[in-house]
Amino acid sequence: MYGYPKLLEKLIEELSKLPTIGPKSAERMALYLLRTDAQQAKSLAEAVVNAREHTRKCKVCNYFAEDEICPICQERPRRDKVICVVEDPQDVIAIERTGRFKGVYHVLWGKLSPLEGTGPDDLPLKKLLSRIQEEKIGEIIIATSSGREGETTAQYLRQLLKPLNVKMTRIARGMPMGSTIGYIDQATISEALEGRREVSA
Repeated sequence: MYGYPKLLEKLIEELSKLPTIGPKSAERMALYLLRTDAQQAKSLAEAVVNAREHTRKCKVCNYFAEDEICPICQERPRRDKVICVVEDPQDVIAIERTGRFKGVYHVLWGKLSPLEGTGPDDLPLKKLLSRIQEEKIGEIIIATSSGREGETTAQYLRQLLKPLNVKMTRIARGMPMGSTIGYIDQATISEALEGRREVSA
């Protein structure tokens, strides 16, 4: 009994490693790429390689950047002295699309998760402390997710930042329990930002 050629099998295997892509979806995608125009397939491959090779973390906030500093941090003089702490890069996009937030960000690239082996030393928290002091930040908005790990991260941040005497707020109403910011609609995010409440350790 014959199967697909080895190169095609390898393509299906690699595509199936993508998030939310199962074997059947990977198979359909692979067959589509083989049937499509060769230039289109080549453009897709080049886009993946270029994005992987030329996209880095901003040295200030850890968001995506093509240069050392991302466009948001380059706008720093025009933004308020407020840092919004988020878990993932897509959270930045979700908040930016609301058009309501005029501060800057600090991307953690994760959250505290003892079960997955993610502790405080695995997150860029020392950099956050340095930014607060160096940039004379007036407010920290804690915008981690509302699930158990997100709340654990928020609580740790409150304790960590308490000695700095900086105002701390937590996004509030409108955020469904267990939700992740990157997947919530703009109106709900706007409401959560506007309704943020001051917190203490």
